[in-house]
Amino acid sequence: MAYDPSKDQQLHVWENSDTGLMVSIYRYGDGEPKLQIGPRKYVKRDGTERTTKAGRLTIDDVLWLSEVLEEVKDKMGECLLEEG
Repeated sequence: MAYDPSKDQQLHVWENSDTGLMVSIYRYGDGEPKLQIGPRKYVKRDGTERTTKAGRLTIDDVLWLSEVLEEVKDKMGECLLEEG
């Protein structure tokens, strides 16, 4: 079975305003919600906004991630309750 973008649902997004790292919760079709780490958003010199792979995380990324993980866990739990 091929990937169908219409079945991919972004349920929630968090973005670190300092480092551009984004984490989000996605659900594909009727599957369980899953955490995605990345991409990383940045602004080019010409002012355009771009994204890139998260790559290796800095200590600032890790500290921010540890701060939002409890909220991520709660949101994922809410998503599971909504489907059941």
